[in-house]
Amino acid sequence: MLRSTFRHIPIALLLTGSAIFLFSCGSKPAEAEHDDESLMTDYSEDLTISETENGRLRYVVKTPLSESYTLAREPYREFRRGVDVVTYRSDSVGGVDVTLTANYAIHYEKRRLWEAKGNVVIKKSDGREVYTQQLFWNEKTGRVWSNVDTRIVEEGGRGSYVVEGFESDDRFRELSFRKIKGRMLLNVEPTQQSDSARRESARRDSVRKAQESDRKERLRNAGGKPNPPAARSDDKPQPLRRRPEAKEIRKKL
Repeated sequence: MLRSTFRHIPIALLLTGSAIFLFSCGSKPAEAEHDDESLMTDYSEDLTISETENGRLRYVVKTPLSESYTLAREPYREFRRGVDVVTYRSDSVGGVDVTLTANYAIHYEKRRLWEAKGNVVIKKSDGREVYTQQLFWNEKTGRVWSNVDTRIVEEGGRGSYVVEGFESDDRFRELSFRKIKGRMLLNVEPTQQSDSARRESARRDSVRKAQESDRKERLRNAGGKPNPPAARSDDKPQPLRRRPEAKEIRKKL
């Protein structure tokens, strides 16, 4: 009986080891998948990213810290210390069109989708400004939108209002929103032409008052009789016309 017991011990040990091996092999893919999702594949500081299209500079992204996770099921690049984004016009000049700053951003590479969070400020070259706490930008469709409250300042500060979410093209030329939550504040600045006209009117009033004061002073000095107005330097004397005599008129008749 003792021999039978020792005979079965190796078989039991073999079966136990096989079960442990199979269990450990079966759990490796889950651990590997978990590690791939959180595995950082690239780390960069003070990074500048440029994107071109048809040989033209499209946008430039500057960030103090960039971390990439390319092995994740949806590869992404994270900017935990914020971003500065500058987009350029597609015309022949190629000047700056829009600038964006945010405290945090993430870029999903396959979908080409950007998400910016925290003190997001957008400034358009024509003077329009947008302030929000969350913003999405789809590079494929060229659409920009936000689902949170947003403050929009029109060109030159002429209008400022708070809206509940908005959508626009990535050039910020056409904005649409659900509803206005805050009243519009108008701040119309005078144009250069109206400002010049106001200064010219003030100058004329000053000259008129000075002339009136001078006329009254001359009246007091002359004993109440008005003096003839002084001739201007640009006034030209008119030639005197001789009045024909009565005899000459009768001869002609």
